[in-house]
Amino acid sequence: MRVLLNDSLVQQTRFDAAQEISPAGIPRLSAAMLGRLPAAVARPGFAPRSLTAGILHLGCGSFHRAHQALATQHAIDATSDRRWGIASVAMARPTVVEALRAQDNLYATLLHDDGHARVEVVGTIVEAVHAPSDRIGVPQRIADPGIKIITLTVTASGYCISPVTGRLDTDCERVRHDLRHPQRPITPIGMLAHGLAAVRRRGGTPPVVLSCDNLCGNGSKLRTAVIDFAALRDAGLADWIARNVQFPNSVVDRIVQPTTPADPAVARNWLGGFEDRVPVSAEPFMTWTIEDFDGERPRWELAGARFVADVTDYERAKLRLLNGTHMLLAYLGALAGYRTVAEAAADPALGALARQFMLREQGPTLALPPAELRRTVDELMVRFRNPAICHDMTRVGRNGSDKMMPRVVAALCDNVDAGRPTPGAALLIAAWIRWFAVGHSADAVMELIDPRENSLTALVDIADPHRSTRGFLQRTDIFGTLPELDRLQQQIGDALAELTRDGVDVVVRRRLTPEFEGSKA
Repeated sequence: MRVLLNDSLVQQTRFDAAQEISPAGIPRLSAAMLGRLPAAVARPGFAPRSLTAGILHLGCGSFHRAHQALATQHAIDATSDRRWGIASVAMARPTVVEALRAQDNLYATLLHDDGHARVEVVGTIVEAVHAPSDRIGVPQRIADPGIKIITLTVTASGYCISPVTGRLDTDCERVRHDLRHPQRPITPIGMLAHGLAAVRRRGGTPPVVLSCDNLCGNGSKLRTAVIDFAALRDAGLADWIARNVQFPNSVVDRIVQPTTPADPAVARNWLGGFEDRVPVSAEPFMTWTIEDFDGERPRWELAGARFVADVTDYERAKLRLLNGTHMLLAYLGALAGYRTVAEAAADPALGALARQFMLREQGPTLALPPAELRRTVDELMVRFRNPAICHDMTRVGRNGSDKMMPRVVAALCDNVDAGRPTPGAALLIAAWIRWFAVGHSADAVMELIDPRENSLTALVDIADPHRSTRGFLQRTDIFGTLPELDRLQQQIGDALAELTRDGVDVVVRRRLTPEFEGSKA
């Protein structure tokens, strides 16, 4: 069939309606099959083919499909506003795109909690796009007058930001490629800059660009990178983007499980025998906090999102409580031999330390009333222990040197300045350092993945744990300038020596205060 890209004259051949039978002889999920799903399966309250694309999403991964795409479905269900279909772009591999196209862009979300699952088929993706082979090209899609909002989940590396300057990394070869090839950019930054240039040429209203990546000030960072890129081409374009394009910050929260080979079989069981090649599994909990912006948008607030003037407090709470504690459970839990966050959080000593870390270290640095902090910590402990979500240690612990400052060190510095003890943060950092010594051993349950691995691994060859610790803490690109460096070096070096000598359980229990020692957390 032929489809019109909203109001543009550019057309692209799209896959015909999905074949009803998969190559394996199993009936396949498709628009025609929605009415035959089991009654317990939730589904769109609209005909998916009745939607037009008002959102372009960069990064067609599991998180997007379990978070923004699902929230958008609930907003459409609440308002019957059919303008907010999503053209979802896979940046590299075509696997998900091919699977979605073969089933009318439908897929199932499985929300797991305590042995139960809530299943919903999502129908908000109106077109699945593989950027490298797309005949239209992502910049032209960005310039489409029908696209009002561009959302992104491309991970931190997609922003092409230098860790030293905090600005666009102009030495990055991918950035240089996009400057040379404006029609076929490969980075999200290049795609946005070239697409916005086309909007400027036609004199249109630019779309709102909404980052949904797990970065501090994600919209602000994205704005800086796009303007920096535009300035390399055209100073006038950079100035136009700075004056006319909104890049609101947002905070997203939902633990989404990496896809496993068993997921399609699980989905087929819930879907009454229909095949879904790309289901997504996640926890039931979800939040989305968005900096308010001007312009048309889905009524996401009817789907649980909240619009606020400033996301800073929400962002800091999420990064320090959830993400920082995730790192503590990952590094210490993996040293103890646990393979998932749920297993580590269920350990009595580690669970107690996680709770103590949130209530006594991370929490006091946040603008949360005591009752709200305790309620949030209770919720997080339930989420961490959800056995149906296999949040593996490698996924949580990778790229620790990039995550350390916003999730751990910033709160550590606040506590040191306030004279509060920091046993959890010191032990967390020691456990992270320990992984550079053991991460490549044959029995390691967490793979060592870090952008600074080569330069940091040499530091663990230093026999004295305190000297080794000082080498790590002197890395200002990771830790900044630490207050009371000598005391922190002693504290973290002691923890590193104890981990090497005594093992995780003993070391953790030494650091529990009487309130938490022996508790069930």
